[in-house]
Amino acid sequence: MDSALIWEIVIKSLVLILVLLTGFAYLTYYERRALARIQARIGPNRAGPWGLLQPIADAVKLIFKEELIPAKAYKIVFILAPIITVVPAIVITAVVPWGGTVIVGGREIALSIADVNVGVLYIMSVASIAVYGIVLAGWSSNNKYAMMGGLRSSAQMISYELALGLSFVAVVLLGNSMQMSQIVDAQRGIWFIFLQPVGAVIFMIATLAEVNRAPFDMPEAEQELSSGYSVEYSGMKFALFMMGEYTKMISISAIMATIFLGGYLGPGVDRLPWLGPLYMFIKIFILLFGMIWVRATWPRIRYDRLMAFGWKVLLPLSLAVIFITALGILLEQVWLIPILSLIAGGVAVLMVNLSLRRKAYAR
Repeated sequence: MDSALIWEIVIKSLVLILVLLTGFAYLTYYERRALARIQARIGPNRAGPWGLLQPIADAVKLIFKEELIPAKAYKIVFILAPIITVVPAIVITAVVPWGGTVIVGGREIALSIADVNVGVLYIMSVASIAVYGIVLAGWSSNNKYAMMGGLRSSAQMISYELALGLSFVAVVLLGNSMQMSQIVDAQRGIWFIFLQPVGAVIFMIATLAEVNRAPFDMPEAEQELSSGYSVEYSGMKFALFMMGEYTKMISISAIMATIFLGGYLGPGVDRLPWLGPLYMFIKIFILLFGMIWVRATWPRIRYDRLMAFGWKVLLPLSLAVIFITALGILLEQVWLIPILSLIAGGVAVLMVNLSLRRKAYAR
């Protein structure tokens, strides 16, 4: 590997880290403004014009806030847990293609860091690491509320990772590859969200549970667990947990845009490759608004129903999605895939509705 290629990878990595960290800061601003608009409030409007400096004010406050470590906590693990939560949220985007190939100074540069041929496996393996940060944070705090939050997190993430992994299988079948750039190229004719809409919905639901967003924010249920796994954290250690959550929101939005929404593809991108990152930004921006909208409208569901939904609804439905996708490809009738998938999704919704009604009448 020549020195020019090494410097190229280093510079691209630093740029990506800077973009993600800046995106995390202003995603908090975006969420607060969007929630305020949905709930007929004002939102941040004091720090800077239109409140644009609010994330900086929050960062300064957290930097100078006193950090406390419980006397009986397992200190090394207590300090490492927030770091373990943040790092996977950043490195998971290494295989995401943000654009095609551009010419800079007479040199062809791919707008991705590592276009490996097992990109999907890389995403699944890195995503599964994040659970350790939350579980270890709850265990190392030596607090029963924090421990309960960590246990809830481990059970929840293991349950929903099954559906998440199976939703990737349908994409791999449609793209005939586990390489992210080839999955994007396979969507030049039609985006996979139109071929497998139910798979896209399963992916979005599972990732919401993976990142502990409402209505799946059970590990940090304030009403029951007094902030759950992060109850003993303060200052920058607490900020790292928030950084991990919001950075992972951006990461999973980028992954969903790549595997279901055509990635960086869009009008004129072949002639002007620099349009690729712009299209990715627009798609990520829309997907992030969807997550914020869900938080504003859906209440936190009960824990037993959360687990039942993952095992009894999402897991069988994701298996049905794989079967339908493979059947459509085998018969060379791709138009059958969205029709049969929507029928399977409708049956699943009907069964959930009937189950809830039966439980309501039983009371």
